[in-house]
Amino acid sequence: MADSFVTQSLEEIRFWSRIMKEHSLFLKLGFRCEDTQLIQEANGFYSVFEQIEAKANALPLTTDPQQIRAFNTEVCTAASHIWVYKRKILGLILTCKLPGGNNFPLLVDHVSREANYFRNRLHELNEGQLEPLPDAIIDENVFFLKIMADHAKFIGHLLDPSERKLVEQARDFSHDFDQLLFQAQDLSSMRPQSQTTPLLTQFLDQNRVSVASLRDFKKAARDLIEACRIKSIIHPLLADHVYREAERFLHLIDLFEQRLAGAPAN
Repeated sequence: MADSFVTQSLEEIRFWSRIMKEHSLFLKLGFRCEDTQLIQEANGFYSVFEQIEAKANALPLTTDPQQIRAFNTEVCTAASHIWVYKRKILGLILTCKLPGGNNFPLLVDHVSREANYFRNRLHELNEGQLEPLPDAIIDENVFFLKIMADHAKFIGHLLDPSERKLVEQARDFSHDFDQLLFQAQDLSSMRPQSQTTPLLTQFLDQNRVSVASLRDFKKAARDLIEACRIKSIIHPLLADHVYREAERFLHLIDLFEQRLAGAPAN
């Protein structure tokens, strides 16, 4: 159990600390030049999570669990601080105190949800209170389906309007994931009666198909952006960022399917 705790803690931190670091950069790029205080704070968070990421990558899987528990607490605090920062930005935008900026309110809400997810996951690991498998399957899918739906909307808005075919594809993905999210929320509201292996297996199978398709679309868009072959205001790192999150979701679906099939817990 100690080995599993260390492995999962480091894996979560390695993935999400990079995500938090990149969020700092994306928010910074969306501020106005006069928003010097917010830019300075973004730079500070970038540095904090860059150091966390480096430390997590340097720690071996043989690290003492007590050291990892202390590290989790440290990172959870950093995630809480960036969550507060992101919600502050959202409040400023929604009260029209940052006119002319380029951070969509939904994007700021989106990145704050991911910070909240990250800190909650580390707290659960430290407390040894991870959800039972049926609940985890539904709750993780509700979370990530919303993330994927948001991504499709962001891509559609950040592509140049003249990229009509790609914009249409992004809108189709947005609609598809909105529907999948509604279905997941319906399955959630039917708990515990809905938590049968056949229903959960079908749920994962259906989501896998759509997530894999969106992942492939993101990869194609990322490659086109990096090669300067399409017109957009999408930062190349943002294109790779959303691709990695789709890969993450597919990885979780794989793990859930293995567990439903009777594989040992991980």
